[in-house]
Amino acid sequence: MFSEYTLNKKSNFDSIKVICGSMFSGKAEDLIKRIQKAKLSNFETIVFKPIIDSINHGNCISSHNKNTYEAFTVWRQQ
Repeated sequence: MFSEYTLNKKSNFDSIKVICGSMFSGKAEDLIKRIQKAKLSNFETIVFKPIIDSINHGNCISSHNKNTYEAFTVWRQQ
């Protein structure tokens, strides 16, 4: 099971949601479903993934069920 924390409790607009949980708890699958639902509702979404992502599928986030979604790869400059 995973948990969700919303930083902006007053509105679902302009908020950051954190989905956390153990491995194989469905975090990536849930994230992809939320992104697709937001797109169907005509919300603008931007997806980022770290360059050190151990599940490397190019510029996509992916779930263990082989679902993928395009994302911008980001890294920390030193």
